[in-house]
Amino acid sequence: MTENESYSIRIISKVGEAKSQFIESINLAKNGGFSEAKAMFKEGSRLFTEGHKVHMELLTKESNNEFSNLSLLLIHAEDQLNSAETLEIIAKDFIDLYEMVNSKIITKG
Repeated sequence: MTENESYSIRIISKVGEAKSQFIESINLAKNGGFSEAKAMFKEGSRLFTEGHKVHMELLTKESNNEFSNLSLLLIHAEDQLNSAETLEIIAKDFIDLYEMVNSKIITKG
């Protein structure tokens, strides 16, 4: 496995796990499991940060002229990183929204 492939796979792995955590956190919040949703969201954020750190390592290597091999796999890894970041923002908002709606239903009910 090349260095490029190794970095790419590490990014894809971490942010892929993060995306799954974010999606599951939304589903938990939708069903009223707010503490579980927040814990899962926090774990997703931790995984996303790990993937982002790997990406920063790669960018640092490239800026030091230690790495300059662009591949489709790396482009895919960066795409996954970006979509995970977007999903993180959306998941946070959905959890907050479901919690707000739930509290209004309980106070009216």
